[in-house]
Amino acid sequence: MTEKNNNLLFPAAMSYGLALGLYWVVKYIFNMISPYYPYWIVVYWGMSVIVPYLGYVLTKRYRDDLGGSITFGEAWRFGVLLYFFAALIVSVMHYVFYRFVAPPDYMANAVSQTIASLKQMNVDSQVIQSVEALNFSPIHLALQGILNNVLYGVVFSVPVALLLRRKQSV
Repeated sequence: MTEKNNNLLFPAAMSYGLALGLYWVVKYIFNMISPYYPYWIVVYWGMSVIVPYLGYVLTKRYRDDLGGSITFGEAWRFGVLLYFFAALIVSVMHYVFYRFVAPPDYMANAVSQTIASLKQMNVDSQVIQSVEALNFSPIHLALQGILNNVLYGVVFSVPVALLLRRKQSV
């Protein structure tokens, strides 16, 4: 990777990640209101399906910023960083939701429903005890959201990088 590409990676990933993160915030708002207006969950899932395409478009724009040529490694690193910075933005929204918006018994009800389902499926008692012992604080849930979104970025950036890679012409 050239020095120019290396210097552009973080600023581009941060600015494009901000745009993607704001998109995720809007998307998450539809998820938050869906318990009260169930038809909005369709909008949420529709917007979720578009996310990998947005990753493709933003990586393509980064490739164009570099002069139209990018290697697989550069495109993959950009994609992972893109998802990471977007995850940081939306994690603030996750924290706000779990801390201030969700009912106080929201996670307790979700855990009890999960445990009831596990017992119905005759899952091992150690698994059930592990689920009961988990700590579901707002900060833990926000951090888990960051990890999940970065994992999606690692996976979704592979096909995008394969599609967009171009060797520099001599």
